[in-house]
Amino acid sequence: MSIQNPMTIDLAKYIESSTFGDRPHIRGRRIPVATIAHSASSQQWGVSELAYQFSLSEAEVLAALLYYEEHKVAIEAQETRYQAELDRMNGLYGKD
Repeated sequence: MSIQNPMTIDLAKYIESSTFGDRPHIRGRRIPVATIAHSASSQQWGVSELAYQFSLSEAEVLAALLYYEEHKVAIEAQETRYQAELDRMNGLYGKD
């Protein structure tokens, strides 16, 4: 009896992470996966509302949410580093 691996979904059609500071984002757009996932959680938005708010297709939103779930730890660590850098730059160059 052989055990089969679960099906892996290739999200590369929708998600890219090699540009935009290596933050995963919607391919061809500068909308980070984390932004979509955080909006879904904090705003209690469903797929249709997220698609409307970000001018995306529902497929792009679903891909972003799935990608986030599969890479949550890495994405959250990346977002923490990104926010720390923004805070540092704001401290250096921001206005009071």
